[in-house]
Amino acid sequence: MRKTKLHTEVEIPRYPWKIGYSGQCMFIGSCFTENIGQKIEALKMPADINPFGILYNPVSVANGLEMLLHEKHFIENDLIEYNGLWHSFYHHGRFSAINKDKALHNINERLAGSAQKLKGTELLFITFGTAWFYRYKTTGQIVSNCHKIPNNEFSRERLSVAAIVDLYKKLLPQIWAINPRLNVVFTVSPVRHLKDGAVENQQSKATLLLAVDELIKTFGGKTAYFPAYEIVMDELRDYRFYASDMAHLGDVAVNYIWDIFKEAFIEQQSLELTVKIQKVLNAVQHRPFNKNTKKYKEFLEKYSQIIVRLEQDYPNLNLKLEKEYFLCQLRDFG
Repeated sequence: MRKTKLHTEVEIPRYPWKIGYSGQCMFIGSCFTENIGQKIEALKMPADINPFGILYNPVSVANGLEMLLHEKHFIENDLIEYNGLWHSFYHHGRFSAINKDKALHNINERLAGSAQKLKGTELLFITFGTAWFYRYKTTGQIVSNCHKIPNNEFSRERLSVAAIVDLYKKLLPQIWAINPRLNVVFTVSPVRHLKDGAVENQQSKATLLLAVDELIKTFGGKTAYFPAYEIVMDELRDYRFYASDMAHLGDVAVNYIWDIFKEAFIEQQSLELTVKIQKVLNAVQHRPFNKNTKKYKEFLEKYSQIIVRLEQDYPNLNLKLEKEYFLCQLRDFG
């Protein structure tokens, strides 16, 4: 008897590149990038996640990569003060601060570190969220974030397929000139930009998909596409997979895509190591009913020893915080 098929499955390509604990990767783009990137980071893999914060449109992503490429240093004239905070139009609000020197320090410290990482990154994941962007009327600058400045100070426009393709045709070869080992995986975020309008959101996603397709045709084996958008549209075609705002993905959807992503991109040895690391992370979250028992002390000693062995076997693995947690708990026993 034929098994009933309840949804269409998106075919996942066999990618020639993998990530793991021995190499560096970078994620840049929309909040979907953070959903996956944070899971990579949580498992202690060497990854740089959104050095400018969340970026939604392809121009803002390109601006960020260009600044990393040229190791830009921000100065006071690069900031704008509004509502008691100093902001950068190139950055997410997480970099904003009451004190402009603090804002500049946070921006420049992160930019300098990420610029060096880009030179050694083997796999760059770029996620486009929307083809719509905002331009600050006073200067004509395309902004990454409006920082709650009144809407009438910005104009709203939509990028064309040709504009996106031309931008990255110039940018990617410049990055490859300093890092020829780098490969690029594009993704279009499945997060719905409903503030743009339902029709406008679909037009935007179509623009992004066509632009990515053209870039992959242009650059061939140095680029690829991960179908996160299609997985949600075809395999998770139900509002129960969204958060309460009906725009962002819920945890079930994020975990579903993560399972597909890790099978596609994480090398087997590292995939096996993630299981051990996850056990350590789960142990950190363990809260006994009574801490003053022999059994709990043995539990702490066990995981302290596991961490020591992991550090010996994998010198690049950073479990410093977890190690200190178990040692601190053991010290309480006297």
